[in-house]
Amino acid sequence: MRDPNTLSNYDAWRTRHTTTNLKVDFTSKSLRGKVILELESQTDESSKEIILDSSYLDVSAIKLSGESTKWEIKDRQGANGSPVHIAVPNGAPKGDVVKVEIDVATTDKCTALQWLTPAQTSNKKAPFMFSQCQAIHARSLFPCQDTPDVKSTYTFNITSPHVVVASGVPVKGGETEGEGDEKVYKFEQKVPIPSYLYALASGDIESAPIGRISSVATGPNELKASQWELEGDMDKFLDAAEKIVFPYKWGEYNVLVLPPSFPYGGMENPIFTFATPTIISGDKQNIDVIAHELAHSWSGNLVTSCSWEHFWLNEGWTMYLERRIQASIHGSEAHIDFSAIRGWKALEESIEEFGKDHEFTKLCISHKGIDPDDAFSTVPYEKGFHFIYYLDKLVGRENFDKFIPHYFSKWANKSLDSFEFKDTFLGFFSAPEYASLKNKIAEIDWEGRFYNTGLPPKPEFDTSLVDECYKLAEKWKQKDFQPSPSDIEGWTGNQILVLLNEVQDFEEPLSVEQSQSLGETYGLTDSKNAELKSAYYHIAMKAQDTSSYQGVADLLGEVGRMKFVRPLYRSLNKVARDLALETFEKHKDFYHPICRQLVEKDLGVASNSA
Repeated sequence: MRDPNTLSNYDAWRTRHTTTNLKVDFTSKSLRGKVILELESQTDESSKEIILDSSYLDVSAIKLSGESTKWEIKDRQGANGSPVHIAVPNGAPKGDVVKVEIDVATTDKCTALQWLTPAQTSNKKAPFMFSQCQAIHARSLFPCQDTPDVKSTYTFNITSPHVVVASGVPVKGGETEGEGDEKVYKFEQKVPIPSYLYALASGDIESAPIGRISSVATGPNELKASQWELEGDMDKFLDAAEKIVFPYKWGEYNVLVLPPSFPYGGMENPIFTFATPTIISGDKQNIDVIAHELAHSWSGNLVTSCSWEHFWLNEGWTMYLERRIQASIHGSEAHIDFSAIRGWKALEESIEEFGKDHEFTKLCISHKGIDPDDAFSTVPYEKGFHFIYYLDKLVGRENFDKFIPHYFSKWANKSLDSFEFKDTFLGFFSAPEYASLKNKIAEIDWEGRFYNTGLPPKPEFDTSLVDECYKLAEKWKQKDFQPSPSDIEGWTGNQILVLLNEVQDFEEPLSVEQSQSLGETYGLTDSKNAELKSAYYHIAMKAQDTSSYQGVADLLGEVGRMKFVRPLYRSLNKVARDLALETFEKHKDFYHPICRQLVEKDLGVASNSA
């Protein structure tokens, strides 16, 4: 088997359909109920047991095709969890399907769920629960083959006293009354998906339309602002993506704007993208996240990397498609490079943080014995993008545009590794009409691209959209520069971000006075845009402007997105460790478990227990 982060024997049995009959219990903060896995035998009666992944679960009963059978949860193996061994005494002929019924409840050690009290929500009226299964956290919801190399269709029957959304299409007329004030919410996912895309959320959720097949769902207080932020662009994104690849396959595309403790910018759960509230900034400057998550409907969700070692196939392709979508909407190729320049800086920072020779700076990362969350970084996104973009430029846009739908059609509903991607690319361009490209393609250093550490070769960027940002940044090197709000008049949020990134990279930091002037003149200290505010605070901390430190601590109590939280803690830790530790202690229960664990490691306060 090619996924080192699963303990399941998916070479012998493959999940074809999963039914989750689960109750959301806000009192005990648990999901509990019955999960039914339909597994197809891959051998001819030679496999006498099914092994599933699990992590910190309370399993009370397991049946095989309606009958009792022997089962055992074996010792935990670090982040990979505890394998569940289920006896299949007689095996099964190849192609036969067996049903495994599991009575299960999550525990307080579940890493896939976050439970919020009413006080942690904006209108304070109801609790809230949401899941985050990427990378290997579905196994803490229910025993499963928790690997992106296995795809299953899903039926969701979810009982809750509050509205439920899930990574399936709502069943028309499927909502039924449960006990007391509970209802049963039903969803179907008919496109096979890997376990990490299983998603649930429940709380005081309302929705409003934002496009022809799209709605936004969020808390009642945030609904109007969220609808305004997204409705003008949703169909444009969808039209652009469909022209680049092929028509959308999932039926609906909706966005759930989560409470602020959500650890990611977005999570591409099918049907319902889970999104950070930091995209709702009142200026439409941060909705690139939606273009990214929509692009995942093809790369990642439809065509999936077979393991976390090849995660770049999901994210590199998605960055490429996101930037193509943006260029299409803006009508200028320069927008690809404008975004890629920002991404290159993030890549440089990530590689500097790891060290240029670190295993985690490779495109293909060995995951033997490691938790995929620990390897998570900008590297698969940006280094992956640069490989795809390099191939695009190598063969020419017209030719590459023919390869895109071929690749996504060939691998739709399947999983692949980097070598199968290579074979697909070489196979496509071996056709007679591409004979003139033969020498160019022969020069591709596949081995180096996959396994070299550090930065990839830097391309020649079109800097036309960033040049004025660089010019203004140069002025800030002069101690007597007098800034004015007109300096950035008409600029996009991303242009301001480029300016701030340049200033942050100055060899000689700004003085305290300059830093304060930057924040006040350009309205950064009072901005509701977390992207800009966070970038400004890094400059202020580098300037050792102690008056900004409390603002950093306050922001860390308002956002849970790791893109901001982890770098801010690392910077604050360098200049005011006591405040960093105090802030983390104060807000650690606000953060998602994944975020909390990683910040503990960043601050050097993590326990060693797996």
